[in-house]
Amino acid sequence: MYKSIIVGTGPAGLTAAIYMARANLSPLVIEGPQPGGQLTTTTEVENFPGFPDGVLGSELMDNMRKQAARFGAEFRTGWITSVDLSKRPFTLKVEGHGELTAETLIVSTGASARYLGIPGEQENIGRGVSTCATCDGFFFRGKKIIVVGGGDSAMEEAHFLTRFASEVTVVNRRGELRASKIMQDRARANAKIGWSLNRTPLAVQAGDKGVTGLKVRNNDTGEDEILAADGIFIAIGHTPNTGFLGGQLTTDELGYLVVRPGTTETGIPGVFACGDVMDRRYRQAISAAGTGCMAAIDCERFLEGVNAEALVL
Repeated sequence: MYKSIIVGTGPAGLTAAIYMARANLSPLVIEGPQPGGQLTTTTEVENFPGFPDGVLGSELMDNMRKQAARFGAEFRTGWITSVDLSKRPFTLKVEGHGELTAETLIVSTGASARYLGIPGEQENIGRGVSTCATCDGFFFRGKKIIVVGGGDSAMEEAHFLTRFASEVTVVNRRGELRASKIMQDRARANAKIGWSLNRTPLAVQAGDKGVTGLKVRNNDTGEDEILAADGIFIAIGHTPNTGFLGGQLTTDELGYLVVRPGTTETGIPGVFACGDVMDRRYRQAISAAGTGCMAAIDCERFLEGVNAEALVL
């Protein structure tokens, strides 16, 4: 039996592993099919502190993993097929590794960006296709950008990207937007934002140097069009990766895990959540790493029998 099992290897999970391992708690880290999380799909990360010249996302995650392993964290790769949180120790069944038990569990499985599922999209991630304006907007100074989506997130992304882009075009397959009125009004008041509504994205266009445009279908005329662009930001939401939990932990209306305010504690004692799986607002590598640190400390104190509410700061 393990003192703690950490599920997920993004910035949150690996930070938690580093802290738990340094506390001599020898955590087991379960890696999914994409070790390192979404950062491994990006190219250069320029906003993670300590790297003035930037760092490749894959390199950053690899270094964090090596750091955790150096202090004694154990890693196993496999799908989790079932979890029993009804009693301690908790039980996890992992494909290829059988049944594993742990006194505590840290969930750091992240949230997956939703994609359009059109030709050229996946092939050009990091070559002009992105799902994070805060992460990648800086690379598109003076460029033409398309934002696909019609909700609040899309309006927010479009507005933010006007800080860098020469122009931003919002593409939405419906003629109306789902965004709240205040977000729509804010976007429509921005002179840099243009609109291409009632258009269905069909394919990402790209050349040797990356994205060149987006092929869309005009739903009014039925004709196909090419919208020129240097970058395409997909803003149609995220899906928290919580399916493996079987509904045993409380989630909000969007599916994100709910934690007690100011902590990483879930509704089940001994189960903690960190990173994008519980963060619907920031979704940044550095904020995820911060909550990973918090989860490790909360978990360590739980194992020591310390009542966090009784701590005097």
